[in-house]
Amino acid sequence: MIQSTKNMLLTGYIRHSNGTKQNDISTNNTQKWFKPLLAFFFTLLSLAAYAQDQQGGITGKVNMVDGQPLRAISVSLLETDRQTLTDDEGNYRFTNLNAGNYTIKLQILGSKEIRLPVEVKAGETATLDYQLTKENIQAIQEVVIMKNTNRFSKKESGFVARLPLKNLENPQVYNTVTKELFQEQVAVDLGSISKNVPGAGVPMIANQGRVTFRSRGFEVEPNARNGVAGAAFSVIDPVNLERIEAIKGPSATLFGKNVSSSYGGVYNRVTKKPYNDFGGEVGYVGGSWNYNRLTVDVNTPVNKDRTALFRLNAAGTFEKSFQDIGFTNSLAIAPSFSYQINDRMSLLLDVEFNQAKGTSVVRFNPYTGSNKIQSIADMKFPYYKNFLSDDLAYQTQMMNIFAQLNYKVSENWTSQTIVSRARSTITGYISAINGKTDSTASAQVMVGTTSFIATNIQQNFIGDFRIGRFRNRMVVGLDYYNNSNHFDRYHTNTKVFNFVHPSADFRVNSNTIDALTATSAFRRENNSDNTYAAYVSDVFNITDQLMVMASLRVDRFQFKGVYDITTGQIKGGLSNSGTQAGPYGQTAFSPKMGIVYEILKNKVSLFGNYMNGFNNVSGVDINGNAFRPEYANQLEFGVKADVFNHRVVGTLSYYNIRVDNILRTNPDDINYSIQDGTQLSKGIEAEITANPFDGLNIVAGYAYNDSKFTNANPTVNGLRPALSGPANMFNFWISYRISEGKLKGLGIGGGGNMGSSSYQTNTQTAKVIIPSYKMFDLGIFYDQPKYRVGLKFDNITNEKAWSVRLTPQAPSRFLGSVSLKF
Repeated sequence: MIQSTKNMLLTGYIRHSNGTKQNDISTNNTQKWFKPLLAFFFTLLSLAAYAQDQQGGITGKVNMVDGQPLRAISVSLLETDRQTLTDDEGNYRFTNLNAGNYTIKLQILGSKEIRLPVEVKAGETATLDYQLTKENIQAIQEVVIMKNTNRFSKKESGFVARLPLKNLENPQVYNTVTKELFQEQVAVDLGSISKNVPGAGVPMIANQGRVTFRSRGFEVEPNARNGVAGAAFSVIDPVNLERIEAIKGPSATLFGKNVSSSYGGVYNRVTKKPYNDFGGEVGYVGGSWNYNRLTVDVNTPVNKDRTALFRLNAAGTFEKSFQDIGFTNSLAIAPSFSYQINDRMSLLLDVEFNQAKGTSVVRFNPYTGSNKIQSIADMKFPYYKNFLSDDLAYQTQMMNIFAQLNYKVSENWTSQTIVSRARSTITGYISAINGKTDSTASAQVMVGTTSFIATNIQQNFIGDFRIGRFRNRMVVGLDYYNNSNHFDRYHTNTKVFNFVHPSADFRVNSNTIDALTATSAFRRENNSDNTYAAYVSDVFNITDQLMVMASLRVDRFQFKGVYDITTGQIKGGLSNSGTQAGPYGQTAFSPKMGIVYEILKNKVSLFGNYMNGFNNVSGVDINGNAFRPEYANQLEFGVKADVFNHRVVGTLSYYNIRVDNILRTNPDDINYSIQDGTQLSKGIEAEITANPFDGLNIVAGYAYNDSKFTNANPTVNGLRPALSGPANMFNFWISYRISEGKLKGLGIGGGGNMGSSSYQTNTQTAKVIIPSYKMFDLGIFYDQPKYRVGLKFDNITNEKAWSVRLTPQAPSRFLGSVSLKF
C-alpha cells in the first residue's frame, strides 16, 4: 500500500472509484517540484549518515597510582574547547569528533597539568586511559568508590589539616563515621551515629532538638560543616551526610574558637556532593512510637558536558516520644550544586534547610540542698512520664548556606574561597524541671523567640611545593567571623508539684504558662561580635618518612556589646562580679605543632602533637585588670596503622590537656573573680576498623578519661567536673554480609555501647550520680544493587540510661527500613 501510494504521487495520477484515471493539472504541477525535493531530502540523509560514519570519538579512564578510579577530574579537549568530568568509575567520553589529531588535558589538584595526544580516525572511537605515576593525596581524599576492602574506613580528609595529608601523615587524631556504616545500622539521627565515636557517650539532646556529645572530658557540638562554621541550634537531619569527622583535642589554630570552642575537639559534618551520573535513592523507615521517615536522594548532570551537577537530599520525619506525651516533626531539604567553570576553576554551592516542631525532652535539675550523695536511678523521678503538655511545643528553623570557589593558581598552589552563613531561629516553649525538695519540683518554661546568625568568610591558599629537596605542604588563610544573637523571651516558673506522687490531673499546659508571662522575668536584647584571624600551617618533610608540622593563628575578637531592646541602649560598665556587658576587644595566639615518623611507609606511623584552644573571657578582677583569654594546651603521643592492604586501620594515643586562666571566685571578695583556675584532662583512646576477611567488618573504640579541677573553688577543687561524662567508655559494631552466591548482600550486625558511672552534680558536699550503662543493638539487612531492606533493634536489653542532663533514654525500639535505588 505504501509503495502504490508512492507510485501514484510520482506519476501524478489520481485513480477514481470507477477505476478510470485522470491527469489533474494540479498533480502535474506537484510532479514538477516534488521529485527534485524528494531527491534532495534523500541526498541530505545520505550525506548526514556518511558524515556520521566519518566522525569518531574518544573514551578513556583515569586511575590513581594504585589503580582506583579517580572521580570528578576535569578533562578538556583543547582543539574543540569542550570539557567534561570523570564519573565515579573514572570514565570520560567525547563524541561526534571529526577525524584528526587532538590533545586531552587532565587538571588534577596537587598535580602538574597533564596533556595527552590522541588520534581520532573516521568512524572509530579512540581509547586513551591514564594512570597517575605517583601518589596524589588530594585525589585520594576525593575517592568515593572504594574497593570492597574495609568499607567502613575512609580516613582521608581534606578538612582536618586543611592540607593534602593522609591519615598516617597527620599528627592529629580523628575518627570518621561513614554513611555506609550508619546506613547499615539504620542510624537515623546524629545521636545514633555518634555511638560509633570513641568517648562520645550518651548523646545529650537539648531542649530545642540540638545534640551534643562528650570528648576527652568536655562537651562538643557538631558546629563545623565541611570544615567551616555551620552551627545549628536546632535539629540537624543526617539525610545529606557523607560522613562525620570527630576531630580530637583543642583545635582552635585552624578552626578558630567559634567552631572549636570545646577543648575536646570538633565534630565536622561532611555533606554529600554531586557526582557525574544520574542516580538516587528513595527510602522509608518506620518503627516504634509511630516513627515514620521518608527520604530522597536524587543526583543528575545539568548540562550535556556534565560539568554542571545537581543533587537533592530531603527527609520528612514524624515521631512520638516513648514517654506519655511528646513528639517531634521535622522537614529537611538539602540541595547541592557543583560547576566546573573551566579546567582551573570549580564552584560548589550547598544549602541546608530544616524546619521542626516538637516538645522539649525532659531536662531534670535535682534538688541538691540536702547535701548528700544520690543517684538518679533512686530518686523516683518518673522515667516514662513528662509533666508538660503537647501544646507546649517549640518551632525551629535552620538555614545554612555554603559556597566554595576553588581555583588552581599553578601546579603548586590552589586558592580556596569559602562563604558560609548559618541561621537558626527558635520560637515557642522550651522547658526544664527544677527540683525544690527531694520529692517536689517546678517547671521552668521559656517563652518567646531566639535567633542566631553566623557569617564566616575564609580565604585559603594551599600549596604543595619543594624548597630544594624538601617537600612543603602549606596553608595560609584569612578568616572573618560575625556572630549576631537576638533574645526576646520570658522565663516563667510554675507552681511546685510532687513528682513522686503526682496528682492524676496535674499537667502544665500553654494556658498555664501564658498566664504567668505578665509577672515573669524577661530577656530582650541583641548582641554581636566580630572575629578577624590569620593563620599559617606548614608540614615539612625532613625525609620521605619523617615530617614536622608548625602552625600559628592570630585571632582578634571584638565584642560589640549587649543592646537592651527595652531601653534602646548599649549596656555598659561592669557588674559586681566583674562581668563586662559593654564592648571590648581581646587578642589571642594559638600555636599547633606536630611530628610524624612513618616507621613503615604507608603502613605504620608514630606521632606527637602540641595543640591549643582558647575562649575569650570578659571582665576585670578586683583591681581593674582585664581578664585574658582562657587557654587549653594538649600534648599527645600515639601510633597509627593502616596494614594488611587496608584491612586493619587503627589509632592508639595518650593525651594530656591542661586548661589555664579559668575564672574562680575570689576568696577575699566573693563579688569578684580571679583568673588562676586550672583543670587537667588526660587519658587514652583507641580505635580500630577491621575487615579480617571479605564480608566481616569490625568497628571498635575505647576511651579512658581522667579529668579534675586542680585549682578551683573549694567546693569542686580536686574533683571530676560534672557533665564530663563517664571515665570509661567502650563501643563496638560487628557485622557480616554474604559476599557471593544467591544470598549475596544478606547480612547481620550487632553492637553495643558501655560507660561507667558519671556525675550530673559533683561537689564536696553534694553529688548526683548517673549510673553506668550497657546498651546493645542488633540489625539484619539485605542489600542489593536496586534495593536495600533492613531491620534494627535498639537497646535490646531495655537498659535504663540517662544523659548528663538526666534525660531518660529510649527503651527497646524497633525500626524497619526499605530503600529503592536507581
